[in-house]
Amino acid sequence: MSESSRVGSASSSFPDHSDFQSPTKRRTRKRSCLLTVSFVITFPVVVAAVLYRLDRFEPAQFPVDELSRRTVTVPARNSRMRKGSEVVAMGEVSGPEDLAYDKESGVIYTGCDDGWIKRVTVKDSASDSVVENWVNTGGRPLGLAFGKNGDIIVADANKGLVRVTREKKVEVLADEVEGLKFKLTDGVDVADDGNIYFTDASYKYNVKDYVFDILEGKPHGRFMNYNPATKNVTLLARNLYFANGVAVSPDQNFVVFCETVLRRCRKFYIQGPKKGLISEFCRDLPGMPDNIHYVGGGKYYIGMATSLTSELDLALRYPFIRKVAAMVAKYIGRVQVEKSGGVLVVDLEGKPKAHYYDLELSLIASGIPIGNHIYCGSITYPFIIRLDVDKYPALPSK
Repeated sequence: MSESSRVGSASSSFPDHSDFQSPTKRRTRKRSCLLTVSFVITFPVVVAAVLYRLDRFEPAQFPVDELSRRTVTVPARNSRMRKGSEVVAMGEVSGPEDLAYDKESGVIYTGCDDGWIKRVTVKDSASDSVVENWVNTGGRPLGLAFGKNGDIIVADANKGLVRVTREKKVEVLADEVEGLKFKLTDGVDVADDGNIYFTDASYKYNVKDYVFDILEGKPHGRFMNYNPATKNVTLLARNLYFANGVAVSPDQNFVVFCETVLRRCRKFYIQGPKKGLISEFCRDLPGMPDNIHYVGGGKYYIGMATSLTSELDLALRYPFIRKVAAMVAKYIGRVQVEKSGGVLVVDLEGKPKAHYYDLELSLIASGIPIGNHIYCGSITYPFIIRLDVDKYPALPSK
């Protein structure tokens, strides 16, 4: 072979550097790569295992007999609530959690996460609504109800039970009961006699950390009464699993309060032969209830934060899953698993009549009927949702 042939042959297939390595070096390099990959995979696992053992957050086992997988039958549904829905006050309200409607003035009052209670006018056209900053409580207003003399009674998550007068004076009525401070004042309603009924969702966790109350699985919720004549707070029910919305019955015989985690609403009798007793109002709901409202028409409207997803069901049943979820929320950021939020309509006996929801909606906190629309608040959206139920009704379930 000529010299030129040898050069051409060499240039056409330049050997890889590894070809010059001995078999021993190649094996060493391979082992090194495998060790690196193993380290990358196992190190986070080891760290997570150590953190899991060291973390003091210890979820409890929910009462098994209360965790039903059953879901009550709802005779009519609209499972595509987003279709036909409009947004009101886009970008002018932030987390409008609860809604209270003043029919005389045509105004919705809603509390936002910046502390403002805002007034939103109700118009035929959603785009014509006007938003007004009314009063800032200095906290996080959640539940709202009309009191006597034009007052607005507020369950303020940070401040406690608050009254806002027509002159916009903010007064804290109560912030503790039996020496234990409210941590997450949540739902409220006012009876005809002026008595105020309200909940503290958790005496341990505040509104920013509410998810940890649910993940811990311990009953930190309370249901109470404030008597404006005596200015005393009476504890009516304790050991509740995230006590939430409140609604006085139209006949003034009982008060309904929601337990979000257990997917149920119960009633506390305030007069009659059952006074002081608690019984079921509705249970095995198709999701987790938030606020509940009665505004006439023989129906209650319950804001449904989420359906019972498979992820939530597993977490509720197994404390170790909730601990992992809590660690993820603490060190990385909470993963949202809520979906199919909406509004459940029930009759005076608590029997479901219609369910409006959508897979892509979550954390819907309240719903109220105004004309032919249902208006919905939430703890996350920067707007109020409204749905024309005449055009987009709940249809008989198949």
